[in-house]
Amino acid sequence: MQYTLITTNEALQMFCNQAAKVQAIAVDTEFVRTRTLYPQLGLIQIYDGQQIVLIDPLAISDFTPLKTLLTDPQVVKIMHSCSEDLETFWYALQVIPQPLFDSQFAAALVGMGPSLGYAKLVDVMLGVHVDKGESRTDWLARPLSPQQCQYAAYDVLYLLQLYPELHAKTVNQHKLAWVYTEIAHLACKKQSQIPYELLYLNIKHNWHLTGKSLYVLQQLAAWRTREAQSRDLALNFVVREAHLLEVARCLPTTKAALQQVPGLTSQEVRINGQAMLDIVLGVDALPEEAYPPNVERLVDFPGYKKTVTAVREVCMNVAQEMAIPVELIGSKKQVEQLLKWCWFSLDETRAQQLQPDLLGGWREPLLRQKLAQIDSLKLPSDEK
Repeated sequence: MQYTLITTNEALQMFCNQAAKVQAIAVDTEFVRTRTLYPQLGLIQIYDGQQIVLIDPLAISDFTPLKTLLTDPQVVKIMHSCSEDLETFWYALQVIPQPLFDSQFAAALVGMGPSLGYAKLVDVMLGVHVDKGESRTDWLARPLSPQQCQYAAYDVLYLLQLYPELHAKTVNQHKLAWVYTEIAHLACKKQSQIPYELLYLNIKHNWHLTGKSLYVLQQLAAWRTREAQSRDLALNFVVREAHLLEVARCLPTTKAALQQVPGLTSQEVRINGQAMLDIVLGVDALPEEAYPPNVERLVDFPGYKKTVTAVREVCMNVAQEMAIPVELIGSKKQVEQLLKWCWFSLDETRAQQLQPDLLGGWREPLLRQKLAQIDSLKLPSDEK
């Protein structure tokens, strides 16, 4: 396996100039995300059909040529199961690769099976066994070992080899545009954020709380995210989600009372106890009108099960017509996302100024008209 390790701005510029002349490049990243909120970029692998390069982001100071290449509309970027890679690129370089062909999604569309892992897809299409033994190593440690570099290089070598056949299959089945629009929608999600004041909607069992306690949970959820962002610390390493709920339920006003909150650790109290107490104590100065409305639940809406069944049936029929797995058209999560968007007064999708998955991108022309016929869904006809 021949690869080049790029550790200078000049070498990066030369490679990007070369890669900009081809029609498609294979791209992958290696990152570390154990205690941090954001993925820590450790390596970028690219194969342009002539040269495999391993770009060391810890050694590069000017990423401009790489950003230009990653967003060049004339060069297709091939990735596999790209969700975390997109997030990594966005937070590390403030860039989203485009246009992007995701080999996992493409394989599912053309009938090769949903959610195929990279190693399995390479085995099925190329008859090659891929060793994934280095996937959990520390990609921030330097120097990188020969084993790490070899592993990283193979990821893009085979990825580029998968592309011609997968591309041809999507073209023959008239589904190539679906691949690009799916990933474009995913990219929008990666770049959007729920407003701080609505983050409590994502806290499990939030519906147990009302009034003052719900307001405290709202403030705690916003505070925890800001704290996590400022410290680049995973949310649950600030305070665990379940513990936020307990603080909001118990409403402790002293350090002693806070220490008695079920589950709350001594470390959480020591580091963040005063901040949480300040939030609880601040609620007494507010009128009840400032409290958020009670949390809505789909199961409390009349006809919920019947509507879910109807939406699911539409998705299954379309999936059968298009010869694709129903999970790609509308998963349980995506069906519930649509119902929340239609029924709730507050929902995460509208708060992010996004369309529900079932009403956006390639799914929209397949589903909207059929979904609009479900009376209980109450699909807004003017929102597209």
